[in-house]
Amino acid sequence: MSKDLQDSSSTAFFGHPIGLRTLFFTEMWERMSYYGMRGLLVLYMTIGVTGNPGMDWSNIQANAIYGIYAGMVYFLAVPGGWIADNILGYQRSVLIGALIITLGHFTLAIPFEQTFILGLVFVALGTGLLKPNISSIVGQLYSQNDSRRDSGFTIFYMAINIGSMLGFAVCGWLGEKVGWHIGFGAAGIGMLFGVIQFILFRHQLGDAGKYPNKINAQTRRNYIRGLGLVIFIVASIIISGMAGFWSVDPVYFAERFRDFLVIISVIYFIYLLFFAGLTKDEKRNVLMLLLLFIGAAAFWSGFDQSAGSLTIFTRDHVSLTFGSFTAPVSWTQFLNPLFVVMFAPFFAYLWVFLGKRNLDPNMPVKFAIGLILMAIGFIVMIFAVKFALVSSPVGVQWLLLTYLLHTFGELTLSPVGLSAFSKYSPKKYLGQMMGIWFLASSLGGVLAGLLGGEATQSGLQSMTPVFTNLVYYCLVIAGILIVLSFFIKGVTEDKKDKN
Repeated sequence: MSKDLQDSSSTAFFGHPIGLRTLFFTEMWERMSYYGMRGLLVLYMTIGVTGNPGMDWSNIQANAIYGIYAGMVYFLAVPGGWIADNILGYQRSVLIGALIITLGHFTLAIPFEQTFILGLVFVALGTGLLKPNISSIVGQLYSQNDSRRDSGFTIFYMAINIGSMLGFAVCGWLGEKVGWHIGFGAAGIGMLFGVIQFILFRHQLGDAGKYPNKINAQTRRNYIRGLGLVIFIVASIIISGMAGFWSVDPVYFAERFRDFLVIISVIYFIYLLFFAGLTKDEKRNVLMLLLLFIGAAAFWSGFDQSAGSLTIFTRDHVSLTFGSFTAPVSWTQFLNPLFVVMFAPFFAYLWVFLGKRNLDPNMPVKFAIGLILMAIGFIVMIFAVKFALVSSPVGVQWLLLTYLLHTFGELTLSPVGLSAFSKYSPKKYLGQMMGIWFLASSLGGVLAGLLGGEATQSGLQSMTPVFTNLVYYCLVIAGILIVLSFFIKGVTEDKKDKN
């Protein structure tokens, strides 16, 4: 192995370690498959689009299933991080997760209701194994105090959005204009490209994320046996459900899943603060990460309306005809990743510029700014709904402005959160803490599904109250974060201030 592949100070990839290139393209293809499929999900489950009918489930049911799926994708990042920490290591976890995701998308391409649910299960399981661990590897490419870390995560974040643009463009067109299952299959082909790319260039990562934590052999064998038992139980539950032995109301399940996620989050942070044997500095960092967790959950509950209530609003009340061309409904979700690619370099430069002048806001304040931008975006949608009540359809400019504001909020919050959890997490809990970061997305996704169902249950009349509540929700939490930011911040930030 060459020194260039192992040295965190290398600059072989646009000033960053060469391993970032491998992770960049793996993440790009994984996000292409994920968002390409997600853009079709609610449309397929409801009445579909003109000339391409869907499954004709109710808006409430479809949004609940979407929320459960989105929540499961990120909830499973918690056990996925644990598996990487203790059994597989991050690199093998990423590879196995990518293979399971590929299987899931190709299963979705089979036109049966049972295979639809099974495909969602496979994608969720694979994403839970891949998503936290590929981010953990990014963090391990840099030394603790490497000034390139935040910039590296921003570059990595651009891969996410380039991939999502490809997914919305390709899968969205094929799914809506040709056939839903053709679109799902295209997502599988994209993920297959990611698998091949990771296998061919995995060596560029060196030892970053290659090995799990050092534990004795007997303990690891016990972990493997326990994991095997869990897999058997879960598989039995899934198979029996597909065979018709049990069923559950998706809204009820989503509500109980939400409650479960809240309880799990509270228990885990209590454990870290009082029972994990952390140092005083580590506890202070965990408190800061708890604040960011709350802010992230609030943000994603609004942001993920893009695939739920905003998609239904677009389908029913927004004109997408430009001359003789009518754009697919899912293409409006293309706006967010497009804006990210356009403006991510500006935000990456902004934090460096402010940092050099000691004006860089701390992480809770950045999160608060992201929530405020989210709230303003929904204020725009409230006006869009009012105009649609008078004369429908409305112009696409309302969505353009909303997605632009939400994107600015995302760029203020999400890459910074990834970097914070990678940087401030207790070292021996790194994989699990990256899972906790995605648990915030899980909680936000479930809330998004429940809120999206509530917003669309009575057409336009039910949208304004939900969007208004989201505005209040985001602003209140933003205010709390700003106040508390004066009292709790990371130890590294404290040291920087003293210097």
